[in-house]
Amino acid sequence: MSDTDHCINVCNKLLRGELSAVETYDKAIDKYGDEPALAELRRIRGEHADSVMRLQQNVRDMGGTPSTESGAWGAFAGAVQSAADFFGAGSAVEALKRGEEHGRKDYQEALDDEQVMPGCKAMMRDELLPRTNRHIATLERLEDAV
Repeated sequence: MSDTDHCINVCNKLLRGELSAVETYDKAIDKYGDEPALAELRRIRGEHADSVMRLQQNVRDMGGTPSTESGAWGAFAGAVQSAADFFGAGSAVEALKRGEEHGRKDYQEALDDEQVMPGCKAMMRDELLPRTNRHIATLERLEDAV
């Protein structure tokens, strides 16, 4: 497998995670109603939607076909809904934070992968991973407030 093909596969894995994140935040936003955290959750969801677009374009630029289905975050979407239903907003925020931490691990693995091309790594290192780290910090603040 060429480095380009490998990089397309890695970016598509990350893309599936970002698609799942958008779905998960949609569920959380539906559950939160008028909670004060709603604005932050919408902002984070919007940033995940932007990450989806960036990764899709990156895959296309490498000659690949972007994934259209969500990935590993899918389990977190169900956890968010269940947690919010049974335990309230704090548990939903904790589930979102776990999802973000999973995403951070995926980005870090991609950065550590020697076959991922430098241009892809630059986008991950300079944009996508810092954004994920900010999401985690925001969710930690929300968790403390709830």
